[in-house]
Amino acid sequence: MGALLRKHPTAWIVSAAAAVFVLLGTGSVFAGVAYASRAEAPVETPEPEVSTPPPPRPVSTLPPTVSRLRTCSIAGAAADPRLMGFQGTILRADTGEVLFDRGGATPARTASVLKVFTAAAAVSALGPDFQIRTSVLDGSTPGTIVLVGRGDATLSALPVGQESFYPGAPKLQTLAEQTIAAYQVAHPGVPITQVVLDASYWNAADKWDPSWKRSEQTIGYHSEVTALQVDGDRADPTKSTSPRSTDPIGRAGAAFLAALKAADTSGTVVDPAVGTALGTAVGQTSFGEVASQPLRTLIKQMLLVSDNTLAEMLARIVSRESGMNGSAASLQQAIPGQLSSTWQVPTAGLVIRDGSGLSDLNAVPATVMASFMRQVRDGTAGLDVVRDGLSVSGKSGGLQSRFTGDNAAARGAVFAKTGWIDTAYTLAGYINAADGTPLTFTFYAIGDGIKESARAALDTLATAAFRCGDNLSNN
Repeated sequence: MGALLRKHPTAWIVSAAAAVFVLLGTGSVFAGVAYASRAEAPVETPEPEVSTPPPPRPVSTLPPTVSRLRTCSIAGAAADPRLMGFQGTILRADTGEVLFDRGGATPARTASVLKVFTAAAAVSALGPDFQIRTSVLDGSTPGTIVLVGRGDATLSALPVGQESFYPGAPKLQTLAEQTIAAYQVAHPGVPITQVVLDASYWNAADKWDPSWKRSEQTIGYHSEVTALQVDGDRADPTKSTSPRSTDPIGRAGAAFLAALKAADTSGTVVDPAVGTALGTAVGQTSFGEVASQPLRTLIKQMLLVSDNTLAEMLARIVSRESGMNGSAASLQQAIPGQLSSTWQVPTAGLVIRDGSGLSDLNAVPATVMASFMRQVRDGTAGLDVVRDGLSVSGKSGGLQSRFTGDNAAARGAVFAKTGWIDTAYTLAGYINAADGTPLTFTFYAIGDGIKESARAALDTLATAAFRCGDNLSNN
């Protein structure tokens, strides 16, 4: 067979190909018959799908921006356990960009940082040159005069030439001397037998918030909020912290009687049995008037030492001069109203219980305060008066003795208002960072039982931000 194939190869290849062709052709025929004879199946045409176009994507109207990659973290300092429940925000002061935030949108207790809002509201409502006036008016009957208070806690019982805790404060002596001279002309031969004490500029009973601790009064951080008092109702008029009384109006009245008698050198104008009574002036004839230092001075005095009494007085005056009744309850409307109208501060979430920040019921988001500090730093619409009252790290006010040790690197670079109540330590202001970047910030350290060591932790956090500058990361 093999020999045969070798002898006739072509013939065999042709024969094999023909055989394959026959077999394939036969298979195709059978396959075609089978396909043709199968049952014809119905063909369904699918309904065309109706598609709903997706809604258009929102497109920002703001110009595109590029955010740089920042790598300097202060997360460790912000997590310091001494800060307990920490909330805070840091912004670039020039652009408003948020560089760091921990719960900054949540309203929280401010402590004395709230005094920044009180001071600003006073600038808006009163103007930086406003002075608080205390007057003596003629009474409704001969022999009666009326001492009218309008919230000047700096009015001093110390004699002329002796400075109280408030340098340049008006004196009862001056008011008494004016009164004796004018009264003699108006009522010759009729002695003064009664001095009416008018503290009705706001309700004299509305003088203490129930959320305040009475220890603030007895230790000497805060007086009752009455429109008539002298030396902030201090036992020692020359000291910042000095015990306050339970009757500031009566203490002021007794001091004025003493000043009247000292001014009556003839001994004939003031009846030896002269007394005081609470009441309200009905006449308009003035026998004398003295005025406080301008508001710009009062604000600096208030902020640098965090004077609670001055803050409460200014808050009530803002209410009265805004057309309200001077009540504590009216501050919720009076202070945010001024902030919103003059500087467009958002008022949602603001809780203003007082003017000093002593109440733990006050609430301001850290982002709102940090954003407002941008305008304070720039001195917008009179806020230079507030800026000038901020303490400087290691240099002045409540920060004079702070920023020590490793934090001394930021001495002179942090401008801020300090705050402290039993449940919070706070700090808010602006920083001139090491790389020249301007920052504003608000830090709240909140918690029952928080310790004084939180102050150093806040300083460390501010110093860390100072070192990071524009490289500050939110991570």
